[in-house]
Amino acid sequence: MARDKLSAAAEGHLPLKPTDYLTLVALSDGERHGYGLVKQIETLSGGTLRLVPGNFYSVLRRLMNAGLLEESTRRPADDLDNRRRRYYAISELGRAVAAAETARLKSLVKVAEAHDLAGGRAR
Repeated sequence: MARDKLSAAAEGHLPLKPTDYLTLVALSDGERHGYGLVKQIETLSGGTLRLVPGNFYSVLRRLMNAGLLEESTRRPADDLDNRRRRYYAISELGRAVAAAETARLKSLVKVAEAHDLAGGRAR
């Protein structure tokens, strides 16, 4: 997909729900299976976002239907993994959406900082 079309397509997915954003962030450094994603999202959120694995699969399905994730065809060796596990990878569009959401969040933080709402000076 051309860069301009990709950027335009990414903007159409914003703003993201926190679970969706952290799912994309968790996959940005490599493929993971569903339960691995649940644990990584908990870590990334500092423990504030705890997901029920069974319910999380509807999130994965929705992100796949939106083209932000793909089911990975790569598998670990049989002796290292459970064959029933499905692995997920971030798509090119998903990476663009995560980057666009990161830029959007950064701009919101700048606004909060300008209004002394980012834990800085007391008024």
